[in-house]
Amino acid sequence: MYTNTKLRVSVSLLLLCIFLILGGCSAGKSKQPLQKLTLMLDWYPNAVHSLFYAAESQGFFAEEGLDVEIRMPADGNDGLKLVAANQIDLALSYQPQVLMARAEQIPVQSIAAIVRHPLNHLLIPAEGAVQRPKDLMGKSIGYSSIPLYEAMVKTMIKNDGGDPQSANLIDVGFDLIPAISTDKVDAIMGGFINHEALILAKEGHPVTSIHPTDYGVPDYYELVLVASEQGLKNNNTYLKKFMTAITKGQQYVQEHPDEALSILLKHEDATSPLDKDIEQQSLQILLPLMDAGDQTFGYQDPESWENVHQWLIENQLLHTDVKTEEAFINL
Repeated sequence: MYTNTKLRVSVSLLLLCIFLILGGCSAGKSKQPLQKLTLMLDWYPNAVHSLFYAAESQGFFAEEGLDVEIRMPADGNDGLKLVAANQIDLALSYQPQVLMARAEQIPVQSIAAIVRHPLNHLLIPAEGAVQRPKDLMGKSIGYSSIPLYEAMVKTMIKNDGGDPQSANLIDVGFDLIPAISTDKVDAIMGGFINHEALILAKEGHPVTSIHPTDYGVPDYYELVLVASEQGLKNNNTYLKKFMTAITKGQQYVQEHPDEALSILLKHEDATSPLDKDIEQQSLQILLPLMDAGDQTFGYQDPESWENVHQWLIENQLLHTDVKTEEAFINL
């Protein structure tokens, strides 16, 4: 009697184990595949992109059911064009460019402010004769081919009481660092405080950065995350999940900056190797500028969009008016 009971229990346990194993396999097979999304960066991987690589490496994308492919652009303007054409899902761009794109009937919308304040400052030699924007009257200013930067310089000189027409703006393309380090120009516009300014200092050419918002330029979002209008309709749920994942990624970067930097350095582009020391300093500059305070990470203020919109109109950078409330969305 005891033996038969023991046998029945053993058989029952065996059957239960088989059921659980088969059930687990079945559950594994029925698991939903990850949703693929593509993100195009604005430039080669650097400190500002740490949150995306952290979200990838720490499994935050996977937790949200996402498989995110991070791409680099061949050209800085690629992202907006490809997003608008629905060839990629997301791209990093700049707040003024989003408004200018919409003025050209390009259907893109910003879904998050990644860097909340300008990184692009007027850079002048630390020990030079130029100490403020109006000192640039009659001087040479190098800028990187972008009309927006030309308008920023002129606004700064004008608001400092100078005559912007007397300044000599020279398009130096991407040769900003050699232009100022060899005294070809007296200042540069288009250099970032977390990149060019740090490199110049390391190479023995320290510069002083003059914040554009101190001289009439609106406090714009330097880096925003952009989707197409069609993409927002089709993938709204997944884009919200993306935001959840990168919010966790940014929190990880804040709490573990050294680890986040190590993750980033694994993804450096062979054609643009990263300087660990520069990226470490860059990250320290960036973190407070990415903090939304009491708001959720990425929150966008309607007033910011309207201020930038009005400034673009005043500087003839918008030739068709746009509805600012349609240029962005807080998911």
